[in-house]
Amino acid sequence: MTAPLRSNDPIVVDVALGNRAYDIVIGRGVLSQLGARMAALRPGARAAIVTDENVGAAHLAAARGALESAGIGVTHVTVPPGEASKSVPVFGEVCEALIAARIERNDLVVALGGGVIGDLAGFAASAVRRGLDFIQVPTSLLAQVDSSVGGKTGINSKQGKNLIGAFHQPILVLADTALLDTLPERQFRAGYAEVAKYGLLGDADFFAWLETSWKDIFAGSPAREHAIAVSCRTKAMIVSRDERENGERALLNLGHTFGHALEAAAGFSDRLLHGEAVSIGMALAFQYSASKGLAPQAEAERAVAHLSAAGLPVRISDFSNEKLDADRLMDLIAQDKKVKRGTLTFILVRGIGKSFIAANVDPAGIREFLSGKLAGL
Repeated sequence: MTAPLRSNDPIVVDVALGNRAYDIVIGRGVLSQLGARMAALRPGARAAIVTDENVGAAHLAAARGALESAGIGVTHVTVPPGEASKSVPVFGEVCEALIAARIERNDLVVALGGGVIGDLAGFAASAVRRGLDFIQVPTSLLAQVDSSVGGKTGINSKQGKNLIGAFHQPILVLADTALLDTLPERQFRAGYAEVAKYGLLGDADFFAWLETSWKDIFAGSPAREHAIAVSCRTKAMIVSRDERENGERALLNLGHTFGHALEAAAGFSDRLLHGEAVSIGMALAFQYSASKGLAPQAEAERAVAHLSAAGLPVRISDFSNEKLDADRLMDLIAQDKKVKRGTLTFILVRGIGKSFIAANVDPAGIREFLSGKLAGL
């Protein structure tokens, strides 16, 4: 698999959901098209941009300019950066701000930011006036390849990650890859975990390409757009077949059951970014699968080696010097959205590109496995 030569034309990926289908537009500089594309989709609508302080300082003026140049009236709501904004109080503040700005049902919310803003703004759009349409303008790699696509929106509960939310599809995703040029290196690496996930869960050829091309992706070569497009196509195809995660969409949660528990243990803070937690979670999923004879040990080692080579954490000790407790992690895992009637469901693997949904996983076996990992085994 090789990356195509750079083209001036953006890559467009269709999310086929019938009368709710929408495009993912990927390319350098496509933020400038925001106003024209919005006006074509919703003539006469006003726009309310939801962003955070960091993204707003860098990109709000350009987003407003693109909208205003198309004759669109614009207001904006700014929240603090970080996972802590995915909370009930901040959600309420955003909803009240949208209502105070007289954003009506035929207007649009624009989520300008990373995964936190996409989830928060999308959930607010789903609730205000019983539902507003919205556009995703993801500004992080993680958001461009994963959280902006598929309609999952929500906030965190004190009990766990993303436990309050709704399925609410955007009408457009505009992924400007030029915005990634100024992304902090740690944030970019965290997003790369979600790129690697698509290879690990169902595309061994893509993963093999990533092993040889990841440095080009980080450097901003045409490989970057190619990797984002492949990731979005994979997710779009799965979402179009299983929008509400009644079946195969759960495969997209490879690494997330372990990862979400680790995020909660870290207090949903910058101690552990979401992509970093997913990286550790995928390493654990491969290692657990190998320990049960489901996957070859060599494949687990290969997966972990690539994540580590890309600078991602692969061990619980990579982010915490504390003595974490297996029972506490099991309590957090029990709050995972894939738990059904108290039984654990994990995404496990039979090798690279061969993930599967494992129901009724033995909690005692998971606890024993985590105890060993926490002990450094």
